[in-house]
Amino acid sequence: MKDEILPRDRMLRALQHKEPDRIPFDLGGNPNAGIHINAFRKLQGLINIHEEVLVGEEITQQALLTEDILRKLEVDTRRIDPSASDFRSIKKTRDNNYISFYDDYGIKWVQPVNGGLYYDPRGFPLADNFTLGEIKKLPMPGLPDAIEIAELKKKAERIRENGFPVIVSEPTGGFFELACMLRGTSDLLMDMVTVPSLVESLLDKLLNYRLEYWEIMLEGLGGLVDIVTEADDIATQNSLMFSPDVFKKMFLPRYKNLCTHIKKKASNSVYICFHSCGAIRDIIPHYIEAGIDAINPVQVSAFGMDTKALKKDFGDAISFWGGGVDTQYVLPRGSIPEVREEVKKRIDDLSPGGGFIFAPVHNIQPDVPPENIVEMIKTLRDYGCVK
Repeated sequence: MKDEILPRDRMLRALQHKEPDRIPFDLGGNPNAGIHINAFRKLQGLINIHEEVLVGEEITQQALLTEDILRKLEVDTRRIDPSASDFRSIKKTRDNNYISFYDDYGIKWVQPVNGGLYYDPRGFPLADNFTLGEIKKLPMPGLPDAIEIAELKKKAERIRENGFPVIVSEPTGGFFELACMLRGTSDLLMDMVTVPSLVESLLDKLLNYRLEYWEIMLEGLGGLVDIVTEADDIATQNSLMFSPDVFKKMFLPRYKNLCTHIKKKASNSVYICFHSCGAIRDIIPHYIEAGIDAINPVQVSAFGMDTKALKKDFGDAISFWGGGVDTQYVLPRGSIPEVREEVKKRIDDLSPGGGFIFAPVHNIQPDVPPENIVEMIKTLRDYGCVK
């Protein structure tokens, strides 16, 4: 009998563009590959899990998956998320219509009292006064201190001792996302044309905070880190949200700076997984240029995101973390046979030669039937092994 391959080895082999014994499975290791608390509660009976499951991420209302749950589902990923603690002490207010709170950036988040599934940004700190002075005064979240780093290091050591990869997540939101939430999306898009220098000052403030964050995390955790996640949503279902020239001027240099800094501060080789939704095919070469090793969520329903073509054109240079099943139609509305065939198609397209970590396209949403989730996992187990 061959020695069992540990999940960490399986993940790293896939990221090295080699075929592991089976395709690694992620649920919640990437911050954007989790499951909504309502969807998980519906799933519990089918998978014989009866423990109370809590919310682990406030804004998207993802379920907090315990070690017992992750092992039962044979999930190969484990994440350290310092930002999760930012929401444990938030002060919520409630009126007849909304539950709301302010985050450490001063952004107001609201969720409808009746039928609310997530929190959405509704108060933008720079909405009325977008000046260099206001940008400089803008508060940033606190950085992990020595006590927090020591606790995170203990958790990383346990993860490594148990044979799992240590994944460290980014601070909340990417450059463009946060800039939109601080200024307001419509105003920011106009600012990018009318006052680009101010926008770049804001982006630099966000970048500098991230550089400091990653320096503290990577130096504090030493060689325990295997994978880091970063993110920035800059595309719609059909195209980028701004021109490629704006992307190359405003965002690409900062992505390069960030990736270079991460790999320089890490005391061992780390892989960078970058989350970006939508139609990003045209800028994947720039992501590769920036030093990104894997992209997530691989939104297969977006324009140009055909998985077979993506693998053919970019599979030697970047890994695909996600794209395992369409979550706009197939997972929530498809039949069990449709789910099965979808999973098999994505495996056929993305897994040859390694470079594929299976995850659904983004978080599993509340309207997904639990039977479809079970079929997704079963098909991956049955079909996702090296032949």
